Amino acid sequence: MAAIIATFPARSDNYGYLVHDEGTGRTAAIDAPEEAAIVKALEENGWALTDIFITHHHGDHTEAILPLKARYGATVTGPEAEQTRIEGLDLTVKAGDSVVLGDTVFHVYATPGHTLGHIVYHDPRGKALFCGDALFSLGCGKMIEGEPVSMWDGLKALRGLDPETKVYFGHEYTLANARFALSIDPDNTALQTRAAEAEALRARERPTSPTRLGDEAIANPFLRADDEGLAAAMGLSGRPAHEVFAAIRRAKDGFRG
Repeated sequence: MAAIIATFPARSDNYGYLVHDEGTGRTAAIDAPEEAAIVKALEENGWALTDIFITHHHGDHTEAILPLKARYGATVTGPEAEQTRIEGLDLTVKAGDSVVLGDTVFHVYATPGHTLGHIVYHDPRGKALFCGDALFSLGCGKMIEGEPVSMWDGLKALRGLDPETKVYFGHEYTLANARFALSIDPDNTALQTRAAEAEALRARERPTSPTRLGDEAIANPFLRADDEGLAAAMGLSGRPAHEVFAAIRRAKDGFRG
């Protein structure tokens, strides 16, 4: 039986997610951005929190860990490499490990770059990827702590998952990401379609999460750094993909469109 996923807004632009296993009644929050938003979502669905799965150490993904533990007694799982920076962890995991929630088994992938120990949780049977700030709709997280080679390798590994995978990301940045993507890849018809769809969703105050991984693979420039056409657009024909990725990331960091 597939898990039930609830998506809700938190803070100013975060997304919160609850994953509920009907067979056991266990419910996990993916990251802990805001206590009130998570409690509200739990109460609206009639669920009790049993687990919290953390992707990385930033406060807008961890600040509600301790109050949620105090309220529900939830078990908190997070990245081994960042355990000294996340208060309240009970269990740590690394790339290659698995996390079990009832009948759902999440595979853990390392996605360093935004933070050095950033991880994501992938449910291959349910075709769901919870990626925190590693990957966004039409974008990716800022490379705050990492470097281009490992960040590109992590994102490329995610790109290789089932294209029908739904990508649940940490922030509503899609319109800004679309504007940048179009500035460097204006003739990409898949990107044009995605940008129009995002505009329509946000005009109705609807979330752009989740997105389909196969759509990201052909529209998101950060997943296309090994595409020669995009490399040429960046003035880097024939250069390694990680150099193209780094150039795209720098361009996005400085973009004011």
